[in-house]
Amino acid sequence: MSAQGPAAPDGHEGSKDKGGVKAALGGLTTRGRSFLAAGVAAAACAYLLGQADLLRVGLLLAVLPLLAVLVLYRTRYRVAASRRLAPARVPSGSEARVHLRMDNVSRMPTGLLMLQDHVPYVLGPRPRFVLDRVEAGGRREVSYRVRSDLRGRYPLGPLQLRLSDPFGMCELTRSFSAFDTLTVIPRTEALPAVRLSGEASGYGDGRQRSLALAGDDDVIPRAYRHGDDLRRVHWRSTARYGELMVRREEQPQRSRCTVLLDTRAKAYQGSGPDSAFEWAVSGAASALMHLLERGFAVRLLTDTGASVPGEGSDGFAGSTQESAASAGTMMDTLAVVDHSDGGGLSRAYDVLRGGNEGLLVAFFGDLDDEQAAMAARMRRRSGAAVAFVLDSGTWVTGGAVAGAVDESLQRLREAGWTALAVPPGVPLADLWQQAGRQYTDSPGAGTNGFTGGWS
Repeated sequence: MSAQGPAAPDGHEGSKDKGGVKAALGGLTTRGRSFLAAGVAAAACAYLLGQADLLRVGLLLAVLPLLAVLVLYRTRYRVAASRRLAPARVPSGSEARVHLRMDNVSRMPTGLLMLQDHVPYVLGPRPRFVLDRVEAGGRREVSYRVRSDLRGRYPLGPLQLRLSDPFGMCELTRSFSAFDTLTVIPRTEALPAVRLSGEASGYGDGRQRSLALAGDDDVIPRAYRHGDDLRRVHWRSTARYGELMVRREEQPQRSRCTVLLDTRAKAYQGSGPDSAFEWAVSGAASALMHLLERGFAVRLLTDTGASVPGEGSDGFAGSTQESAASAGTMMDTLAVVDHSDGGGLSRAYDVLRGGNEGLLVAFFGDLDDEQAAMAARMRRRSGAAVAFVLDSGTWVTGGAVAGAVDESLQRLREAGWTALAVPPGVPLADLWQQAGRQYTDSPGAGTNGFTGGWS
């Protein structure tokens, strides 16, 4: 919610009288200009013909719009405005409502007010409202809806206040300075709970993960704080340091997952809401939300090597209490993510090669032989790996999956990936469930360092 007031004496906060009376005269409407022209013409004819009555009529016609300009120019309304978005972050294809509130903070009522909010074209038509009269200390509230099928961050505002005289001779526009931002995030799908089985130590929902979630006490004690349980007093350290010391609380370890999004421009064909790239972005968002809800510490990684949110040295999302903030950060990033200029996956590989990073879920575009080999090597740096490979050409033509995609899938599977091709129009939920079945049926299930599930 943004506040835009109280307004300056000329009708609104932050507005400046740059043009003075000249700018006010520029606010004459077609009716006002017609009256002024008719008055001047009548006065000229009266002078040439010597008609005093016609002169008086001409003066009346000419003076009326000038008086309207003067009165409107000297109007001193004090108006405060505010804007509230509900919600401020909305999935693409969904509507958000914008609430505007106008408060008359002066001691005199206003005249006719017309409101106009600046809205990007992609969100819909520019909203306009007419307020007949706002009493002293009064308030008026109006609202309108916005909707976009395209991801992005869109500015709303500034709000314009248009003053008009009762005769419609003159209109003056004042602009507020504040604006708000509507974030349109990718659409997400609810994914089914898929359980992977295995007996090796690592991550997941099995017995080993349950032990990992329990954690171990930090052996380094800390000073006693008011409210600490006396049963956690570490007497040996208390005797050593000469003050009451307690054992630290358990530090639970969380299963980790990296969601890799391939954003290379050369890996995708086509554009628009139904393109392969938009499906990949939406798929990455769905996977992130699903895994965060399942308690995973999640990291969003792109082919450029950029990691989000990067709250710690390892780049993974923080504790459970921070999951909502982490999800918002990653969804804001996906709202504006665009094609990268990079030609390869080497920078993402450099980030992943540091060791076992738990589950790896990747969304790849078109892979040539070199990039398929690079992606295959990523598998050895993670506990388990699931890849969704898009053949963007089929998304443009609607044809069958090309042989090059089959070769990439085969290479990934030989390296231990659970790899699936993504035909146009197939929901991610179906592919997610298919990936779970493929992993369970694979000969190496349970021996690749990933325990339990990614449900």
